[in-house]
Amino acid sequence: MKQKVLLLTPPFTQLNTPYPATAYLKGFLNTKQIESHQADLGIEVILKLFSSTGLKKMFQHLETLDLELSENSFRIYSLQNEYTNSIDAVIRFLQNKNPTLAHSICDRTYLPEASRFSQLEDLEWAFGTMGIQDKARHLATLYLEDLGDLIKEAVDPHFGFSRYAERLGRTATHFDEIETSLLAENSIITNFLEELLQEKIKRWEPTVICLSVPFPGNLFGALKCGQFIKKKYPAVKIVLGGGYANTELRSLQDPRVFNFIDYVSLDDGEAPIEFLLEHLNGKRSTNELKRIYLREKGKVVYCNGAKEKDIPQRATGTPDYSDFLLEEYLSVIEVANPMHRLWSDGRWNKLTLAHGCYWGKCSFCDISLDYIKNYEPLTAEILCDRIEEIIAQTNQNGFHFVDEAAPPALLRDLALEIIRRKITVTWWTNIRFEKHFTYDLAQLLKASGCIAVAGGLEVASDRLLAMMKKGVTVSQVAKVADAFTQAGIMVHAYLMYGFPTQTAQETIDALEMVRQLFFNEALQSGFWHRFAMTSHSPVGLNPAQFMVQRTGTHFGGFADNDLYHDDPDGANHDLYGDGLSKSLFNFMHGVGLDFPLKNWFDFKTPKTTVASNYIENCLNEIENESPKQNTVVVWLGNMPEVNLFEATQGKQKIEMAELEFVDKKKDWQLHLPANEAKWLTEIFPKLIIANHSPVLFSELQKNYEKEFATSFSDFTKSKIWNQLRQNGLLVL
Repeated sequence: MKQKVLLLTPPFTQLNTPYPATAYLKGFLNTKQIESHQADLGIEVILKLFSSTGLKKMFQHLETLDLELSENSFRIYSLQNEYTNSIDAVIRFLQNKNPTLAHSICDRTYLPEASRFSQLEDLEWAFGTMGIQDKARHLATLYLEDLGDLIKEAVDPHFGFSRYAERLGRTATHFDEIETSLLAENSIITNFLEELLQEKIKRWEPTVICLSVPFPGNLFGALKCGQFIKKKYPAVKIVLGGGYANTELRSLQDPRVFNFIDYVSLDDGEAPIEFLLEHLNGKRSTNELKRIYLREKGKVVYCNGAKEKDIPQRATGTPDYSDFLLEEYLSVIEVANPMHRLWSDGRWNKLTLAHGCYWGKCSFCDISLDYIKNYEPLTAEILCDRIEEIIAQTNQNGFHFVDEAAPPALLRDLALEIIRRKITVTWWTNIRFEKHFTYDLAQLLKASGCIAVAGGLEVASDRLLAMMKKGVTVSQVAKVADAFTQAGIMVHAYLMYGFPTQTAQETIDALEMVRQLFFNEALQSGFWHRFAMTSHSPVGLNPAQFMVQRTGTHFGGFADNDLYHDDPDGANHDLYGDGLSKSLFNFMHGVGLDFPLKNWFDFKTPKTTVASNYIENCLNEIENESPKQNTVVVWLGNMPEVNLFEATQGKQKIEMAELEFVDKKKDWQLHLPANEAKWLTEIFPKLIIANHSPVLFSELQKNYEKEFATSFSDFTKSKIWNQLRQNGLLVL
């Protein structure tokens, strides 16, 4: 029997772009000539609910309930006609289909307003003088969030725009509560979900449905899909996989899960789904499956006897974004955080440069799991092939490279290949703030289309960074962040508090480090996360080594990842969350950078021990590191116009040259002896990124010393060299 696969992302992930897992799998299935289709049920449920028809159904449903609404929800309910009359136009505006509506939205007479609009007195302070489109987008987002508040209070307590029933999926060591919720009466949202699911099944008639669950906030929606399929289409096989399964369900024991699905797949899905389809076609036994949980004779069985290795990344195919409603996603502006703006505004094609993490040592990270520990990069050529294919398919040239941490050497090669092929692309990614991200590399990445990077500064304490094996220091982070900032690339820092043994003093000192990074304009964005201990990280696997103790709920047969713990040697970490977040929000807008740190907290805190100019001194340190043998030299500028002239030096006349450069932003001139000008004009074409091999620094040195019989080292200290370095000559 020929299998037909339907790949689904259940509610909810992002409003602005599809989660890429199903696109990755569809791309692989294409290489095997296996028919497949996909859908993002999250955005489709949102569009069905947030429509005039959907809101009318919701308000009619509310009328049947005997509820005492809060003052805010009652206001929204009372304005139901205004909401149902405006919702379709607002959705079209957020889909970039109705831009002129911005004028009506911004004059504050068009949209009904409830409690979310109370924050508008801070709008100009938080966002500055926004353009009319951005301001309208933010107001429209508040409008949707008001409706979301009503839905959560009176219609479905599980609702969230980027998550659904997240509480049920988070730290769900037992299946009891999830099962109870699944067996309860449907809400209007789950009714919409089932209606859309049935449409997909009738349209594509799949024999196998794969449910991708990247986050806890997708689990309940996935199981609701499975419940519906089991009831209405019992012959269809259901596979659950994705990030949640890979981290949380590795010790699955509860057979009740398989009342709603048939299989759970772990880690990379390509080989498991290929072998499972072979099994369903009678060509492979269950003993020959790969990383698959199933139920046999009432017990959960793990099948991982396949002898074949995983599919290499070069053979997984180009992610396929067909079937997605790419023009229907919503660009929203929720909060005044530059990096969060990228996450929620605009359509981004997602692509992975390298499987796993090239560092793979951080003690807070799940480095024991496949998606981190098995590092496998792709080549720049394959990546650019895929980029070009995706652009042709989607007509979108924005890319989010979703690596754990993009390797600097691969990013260099990718940037060179993008420039060589003249691909117009806008991209951003996650990095480690490591020393190989130099000022020159940042300039190259900017030239290739990079607009932002995000990396982990984490605890901003050298002692704790060493303890967590981060492989960076605060000084190093500052230098790398400053290099990106100087290149015009936005820098976001992931910040962490509450790491084992972190003291009150270290927490305040970390805040001072962050303050100085913003004060010196090395950072533009950041977010504080509370440390969470997971069962697959070194801290979770060896808590005693990090001087913490496991506490709380024991494993009950379902999920096993987030661990409760005590930190007897550390501060009372929960005290600091609000003050850290409040101060950071202000720092991002240039406010409060000169406030005493104690002002951000409503309890007594220690004085910082960090020197007030620590980061400034770090940024002013000069590092003289000789280029390595494999260092590449490239010229980003244009070819110059050469004008020869004579200059008098004492009693002698010397033949000189003026090289006149015309760049995108400015014209500039370089005056130098004619023989050096001749050498440069001959060498420039070899340094321009084209279809030839890059020139190594060592080759350039030999060429120069052969031509002039003088030291190239002396030339690299000259005014001419410095001018070239400031205007596009990169040593990478």
